[in-house]
Amino acid sequence: MPSLLDIHAGGSETLPPSDFRWPGGKRLGLFFRVALEGWSDEAWPGFGPMGNPLRPGTPDLNALGWVEYGIRRGIHRILEVLERQQIRTSMLVCGVLAERHPQTLRRIADAGHEIVAHSWGMDVIPAYLNEQDERDNIRRTTELLERVCGVRPTGWVSPRSSPSPRTARLLAEEGYLWHGDTMNDDLPYLVRFGAHEIAAFPGGMEMNDTPHAIRYGNAPRQMLELFDDWLDYVTHHERGAVRLNPSIHGHVFGRITGIGIFEQLIERARALDDGWIGRQGDAIAHLRATLGRPQR
Repeated sequence: MPSLLDIHAGGSETLPPSDFRWPGGKRLGLFFRVALEGWSDEAWPGFGPMGNPLRPGTPDLNALGWVEYGIRRGIHRILEVLERQQIRTSMLVCGVLAERHPQTLRRIADAGHEIVAHSWGMDVIPAYLNEQDERDNIRRTTELLERVCGVRPTGWVSPRSSPSPRTARLLAEEGYLWHGDTMNDDLPYLVRFGAHEIAAFPGGMEMNDTPHAIRYGNAPRQMLELFDDWLDYVTHHERGAVRLNPSIHGHVFGRITGIGIFEQLIERARALDDGWIGRQGDAIAHLRATLGRPQR
């Protein structure tokens, strides 16, 4: 069955058992991911809320100001919601933000949220890098996040989830336990590269605020309809474990127009009898225990 460039160039995979369940024996796994994104100096987003990009090479201060909202305002509003709902989640964080806003990142870590490395900046995409530059980017990002947050990240998601064919292997060699750079399955699985092993934690764009509300102009409230449709189907037709990754960005649903919908999604998930809400790193530790592969 291996594909995806032979599981990112040379890895062998181990799937979860057919009777896999999330912690507590729950069948429905829900992972409320938050992305806090930044760009390198002299770089800016390739698109923004205006929808029509400027000529190549022209600094887009409109788009840059749009994403800076995430670190200035959005993340603080999101943290308040997560504290009020008493859940801890996985936060995708670019390394450059640890350099520019160390106190905010330390607040995230101190609240118990999982720090997930999201490359140095959104413009540093592994698919464009050679092997040495990619390894340097992983190390630079990891070391700064660890120094600022007080905990070494064990999960990685590349910008736009676009790895190179070697990214998973390099991450495994650098001690990472999981990555989210694939959308090829419903459940996480392990991939071995020689002496090193890493979990692939598939994601999806089914419930992601940026394409949903920005690129396609849908009302934030429609995210609730997506959740209800997903829940209706998996309740009546799926028998095995399933997962959903509702994902928001500090600069998108961190705004007042989206944050209330994010909180309503959490409330609906918390009301599920057969649902488990958790951090992705905790789910990978549970998977490894299920497979008899102790966490390193």
